[in-house]
Parts: sequence; structure tokens; C-alpha cells
Amino acid sequence: MERFLNQTIQYMRRRKFAYLAFILVLSFTIVPNILASASGEEGGHGASAAITFLYIAIILIAAKISSLVERVGQPSVLGELVMGVILGNLVLIGITFFEPIKIDPIITFLSELGVVILLFQIGLESNINEMKQVGVKSFLVAIIGVVLPFALGAYFVGPWLLPGLDPNVYLFLGAALTATSVGITARVFKDLGKLQTSEARTVLGAAVIDDVMGLIILAIVTAIVTLGAVSIGMIGWIAAKAVLFLVGAIVLGQLLAKYIGRLFSIIHTGVAMKFILAIVFCLVFAWLAQKIGLAPIIGAFAAGLVLDPVHFKYFKDPKVVRDVKGAVKDAPEDIKEKVNKVIEPHAHRHIEDLIEPLGHFLVPIFFVMTGMAVNVETLFSLPTLLVALGITIAAFIGKIASGLAAGKGTSKSIVGFGMVPRGEVGLIFAAIGMGLGVISDEVYSIIVIMVIITTLFTPPILTYLLKKQDKKKDKEPEPQEQIA
Repeated sequence: MERFLNQTIQYMRRRKFAYLAFILVLSFTIVPNILASASGEEGGHGASAAITFLYIAIILIAAKISSLVERVGQPSVLGELVMGVILGNLVLIGITFFEPIKIDPIITFLSELGVVILLFQIGLESNINEMKQVGVKSFLVAIIGVVLPFALGAYFVGPWLLPGLDPNVYLFLGAALTATSVGITARVFKDLGKLQTSEARTVLGAAVIDDVMGLIILAIVTAIVTLGAVSIGMIGWIAAKAVLFLVGAIVLGQLLAKYIGRLFSIIHTGVAMKFILAIVFCLVFAWLAQKIGLAPIIGAFAAGLVLDPVHFKYFKDPKVVRDVKGAVKDAPEDIKEKVNKVIEPHAHRHIEDLIEPLGHFLVPIFFVMTGMAVNVETLFSLPTLLVALGITIAAFIGKIASGLAAGKGTSKSIVGFGMVPRGEVGLIFAAIGMGLGVISDEVYSIIVIMVIITTLFTPPILTYLLKKQDKKKDKEPEPQEQIA
């Protein structure tokens, strides 16, 4: 039996792509119909909850299958989005099993919670001190990279290619063009060992500012849609409110967090208390943002910025950190110092590590659900595809132009293309617009196409430019040769 299983596994490895294709076809055709028949025979509240469990399981496994795109150098978010598009449009070939997922209130709630957790994670990974030190260069790149795409989408390309729509639609279109997905660009720089270059520091610094400005624009646009206010004074007040909330939340949060952490550590110093305290910060800040008319994700992002490792110094270190420190407690001082220097960052990252499994569970639900909201039928129209291409060109131009502010000694093209990918943040903006009833299926699909293209094409372009830069440097003569 063991020999048979080993032979089967070896055969599957040799034929892995054909086998995977067969499994996918089976999963998306025969299995849903069988499950639909089985669920139709059940009844009652328990059956309703059970089928929701099944839906969640399907979404999660589909998201993991979609991570195959990483093997061809693409970010997993792209695969989750495409998988959602596939599941959401199987009805076109007669498979209706996945349709209830789109309107399931529990899955919708988990999707919304997922995006809150995602922005909380982004905030945790951002550093306020680094934001202060990014310099004028990064600030100018961020300003151009936000203002120009927004203006192109909201006031030029949007009204020109999609005439006659509500002005709020153009505002959301412009907002969706502002966001940069720093994770995609950072992955390219990291994989090529370029994180310490001037271009990488400029792009990553600008992307942090870009995120904050994009969230403020989202807050302004959302409030305008919700309140129906379009006056300059009201826009100024909304912008000021967003800035005041971010600054106030960060300042007060940092002042209070250490006292709150110390208070709750008296009750318990374990991992569970640490985790709950972090999640409570996230949810309370998200609620506060909603109460003053801002998007909850802005509150979640602010909560992530607030929480610093020092606020949890009264809690226990992760077990692995305690074990390592215990193992070297009798070692010579120089050894202890080296080990502590290596292990300390793992203690500081403990909150991010605690939140990460929750993100693994909830964030893919958001992206798959976002993809499921795309109506492929709207893409069968040539005019729609042409409009999407036009919007995508504007998306490229708006960010590439931001590289002009990179200054001397820095590749403007690398910085510009580094700002191009929209990724998850653009999808968040589009999903919020659709949730408010502002964005139609057609406009939503156009934004998703823009996100897919900017996400798909940027990594290979950026890789090419970085390798080209290396070749150019290799050909340059050494300083001694120039003097000679």
C-alpha cells in the first residue's frame, strides 16, 4: 500500500499541472452541483449556519489555490481577485452554487472585518518615526502620485470616457487611482536585494505618505457621498477632520496606550490579553472613525500606527524569545549580547505575529468577495474594455509622473514605476464605493481591470529597470580608471 501511495504521489508531481487543472474543473463543475443538491435537502437554522461554514471553507481553499500565481512572480492578492472573479461568474455556465455567497450576511461581515484587519496590519508595519524621516523627496513624490491620478480620474479621463454619470462616481474613480500598493513594489526590491537603494527608500517612504493621503481622500469622498456636501468649505472641514482624527488618535493613543497596557497587564500578562488588547484598539478606533464620518479603515490604520512594542513591555515575551534568553543566561556577556540583539526584533514584532493568523483567515475572504462582485458580462462590451484601458493608461501616467520629483542621483523611471501598482488598496476603495451604491457594475469592473493590469505588469517592468540599472553601473569605469 505504501509503495502504491508513493508511486501515485510521484505520478502527480510529474503531471502536477494537468492534475491540478483536472481538480479545478472537477471542483468548479461537478462538486458544486452535488453540494447544492445536498444543501437543498437540509433545512432549519442549523443547516443555514452549516452551509455558511461550507461557503467560508470554499472561499479559503480557493484563495490558497490561487496563490499558485506566486510561482510566476505575481502577488497572491492578484490570484485571490481572479479566483473571486471565476467563482462569481460560474453562473454564466449554469453553476449557481456560489451565488448565495454574494448575499450571505455573515460572509459579508467577515469580509468587512477582513479589510479592517488588513489596514490595522498595514498600520502596525508602518513606523511613525520613519514617516517623519522620509524627507522632502519622498513627500514630493507622494504629493504628485496622489494629486495627479486623482485629478486625471475625477476631472479629465473619467468624465471624458464615461460621460453623463453622477459626479460622485468620478470622485470615487479618482480616489481609486490614488492608492499605491507598497507591498508589491517592496517585494520586487526585496527579491532583487535593492531595499537599501535610494530608489527603494524614496518609493517606500513616499508610499507611506501616499497611503495616509489616499485614506484622507477616501474619507473626504465617502463623506461627500454620504452627506451630499460638495462645498469647498465642507471639503476643507472633512480634510481637517481626517487630519485631526489621525493626529489626535496617534498622539492620544500613544500617550494612553502604555497606561492601558500596564493596567491590563496587572490582570494577566499572557499572550491572550496582549492579543485582545491589540484587537480592541483596532475595533474601537474603527468605530470612532465611523462615528465622526470617516471610513472605519482609517481608524484601524491609526490604531496600527499607535501601537508600539513599548506599550506591551509589561507583558510576557513570546515563548521562543523566553526560551532562547533562558538558554544563554549563563553564557558569557558577549554571547548574551549578540543573542539578545538577534532575538529582540522577534519580541518587538510579536503583535504583528499575533495578528497575522487572523489576517490569514479574514483578508482572503475580502479579496475573493471583491472579485466575486465583478460582473464579467460587463466586459463583453468592447466600449467597456476600451474605457478600462484608457483609465489604466491614466493610472500609469499619474504615478510614473511622480518619479519626476525623485531628484538627482535617483532613477526617476524606477521611482515612477515603483509607485504604479494599485493592488489591495484600490480594491478597497472600489468596494466601499460599490457598498455606498455609487459605483455601478460597469465602473467597478473597470477599476478591477485597472488594478489587475497595474498589479500584473509592474513587477516585470520594475525588475527589468533595476537589472538594466545594474548593467549600466557595471559598464561604468572605476574612478581610478577615469583619473588615469
